Amino acid sequence: MSSQVVVGTQWGDEGKGKIVDVLAEKADMIVRFQGGDNAGHTVIVNGKKHVLHLLPSGVLHEEATCIIGPGVVCNPFVLLKEMEQLEKDGLSTKHIIISDRAQMLMPYHQYQDELEEQAASNKIGTTKRGIGPCYADKYARHGIRFHEFKDFEHFKVRLKDCLDFKNKLFTAVYGGKAMDYDKMVADFEAIYDRIVPMIQETTHLVNEALDEDKTVLFEGAQAAMLDINYGTYPYVTSSSPTSAGVTTGACIAPSRIQTVVGVVKAYSTRVGEGPFVTELLDEQGEWIREHGGEYGATTGRPRRCGWLDLLTVKHANLMSGLTDIVITKIDVLDGLDEIKVCVGYEIDGKEYNYIPSDQADVAKAKPIYKTFKGWKTDITKMTSVDQLPQECLDYVHFIEEFTGVRVSMISVGPDRVNNIYVHEIK
Repeated sequence: MSSQVVVGTQWGDEGKGKIVDVLAEKADMIVRFQGGDNAGHTVIVNGKKHVLHLLPSGVLHEEATCIIGPGVVCNPFVLLKEMEQLEKDGLSTKHIIISDRAQMLMPYHQYQDELEEQAASNKIGTTKRGIGPCYADKYARHGIRFHEFKDFEHFKVRLKDCLDFKNKLFTAVYGGKAMDYDKMVADFEAIYDRIVPMIQETTHLVNEALDEDKTVLFEGAQAAMLDINYGTYPYVTSSSPTSAGVTTGACIAPSRIQTVVGVVKAYSTRVGEGPFVTELLDEQGEWIREHGGEYGATTGRPRRCGWLDLLTVKHANLMSGLTDIVITKIDVLDGLDEIKVCVGYEIDGKEYNYIPSDQADVAKAKPIYKTFKGWKTDITKMTSVDQLPQECLDYVHFIEEFTGVRVSMISVGPDRVNNIYVHEIK
């Protein structure tokens, strides 16, 4: 048995898609275990960019089974659009399975997301893709699961009940318009023949693969600081993008998780609202944004940028039990005279070596920095550790020392081949 979990250690956008794509080369099965199409994973292969939102990033490896797991909220229209793009690129989509327990993200979830964000006085900064409302319906036991779609007459009854309730909410509470039931039925009927053949019960498939000593790769969306329980609440996503999320989102026992790879961007970025202690609201932050191409793959929004906050990585390790770290986009820092990394917070004169739960406290925090000398060398063509400048190695080794987790891979460019391997990820 070989089970590998890939998680983000910051606020997302760490480059998990690339790392999943690299590890998927040796995987028999790739499972997306939570989130929805608010995620944006960019994978570059031979200079060709593939932007994925719902599909596992390992989907480019056609010999592996790709599963959208029970913990995912899946918009079937977005899924088909992604699949059609892959097919246009000459890639197969026949290896994709949707768990029959996955929640169907409905058009009314997207509309509700828009109305709620417009009405909110304390905006979260959602992508308005309907993720939060869909998870809310799931836990309120109002959600529609994919197995219900297989019986279309039953599905229409469920849809009518749900939409009647939502339309009352939209019109009476938010002053919006009612959505058209007949149009929605027609839209779903049009995709029925494409979606239904992909729907299967997946919990036995995943566990049987592990029983047969196959390599199963579990992929999350977003990251530790957006975890619904332990992230920067309420500025978080609606699920648990941690190794613990795999147990509920893919139905495997905790004891079956062997390797947990934490992806660490060499600096910090964040999309949306919420405290960001190391944010750089100056020319330095703009320089990082432009050199790193820090614009959202899903929304195109410019990301907020700052120095690496190692308290977040330490927090991610507490949650997920990291066995390995992959550092991404370290090449973006090429050319800087000095690089800073946050090793603590100062709040009202007190130093913290952990992240407080109260975001009002975090909003007041001043970063405690350790400063490193920059390397001012182009490292994008380097292929081994001994080629890296000593200043770059000092930065990498400090990350290992501070977090207590070994760095197994260093990404020095966007393509799947731009990696330096330090230790084997098993």
